[in-house]
Amino acid sequence: MERTFVMVKPDGVQRGLVGEAVGRLESKGLKLVAARFELMPDKCVIEQYKEHQQKPFFNSLKKYIMSGPVFLMVWEGKNAVKIVRTVIGATNPAEAAPGTIRGDFGLDIGRNVIHASDSVESANREIAIHFTADNLVSYTRIDEPVLYE
Repeated sequence: MERTFVMVKPDGVQRGLVGEAVGRLESKGLKLVAARFELMPDKCVIEQYKEHQQKPFFNSLKKYIMSGPVFLMVWEGKNAVKIVRTVIGATNPAEAAPGTIRGDFGLDIGRNVIHASDSVESANREIAIHFTADNLVSYTRIDEPVLYE
């Protein structure tokens, strides 16, 4: 099974969308294996967004991510990275399909409610930034036999 990283951003937390995000991912059949609610520390923000550090928007991105609490999660399932990206929708909410989290709740690319890893490599890197192996819980959901062949 594949694992992926998901974060409800400060705008999503402030708007009370944590439960909505969790509910949609659980209803899809993915398994939550780690979660934490926190004010993200500076070092984690820098590591999370290291590919953007030299871009002109990095300082405003950092300020925004640190402006309030975030909800960090690790989800597990077959093709979890791709499935989560489909459930959350396109990065730009104006291009996100109705029925996706961003399509239903986002208005602006800079306040798009939720982040999810875009590849298995990114997922592994992002999970390691926010969680240790001891934080990840292995268990079997009762509905797994009907979810997978």
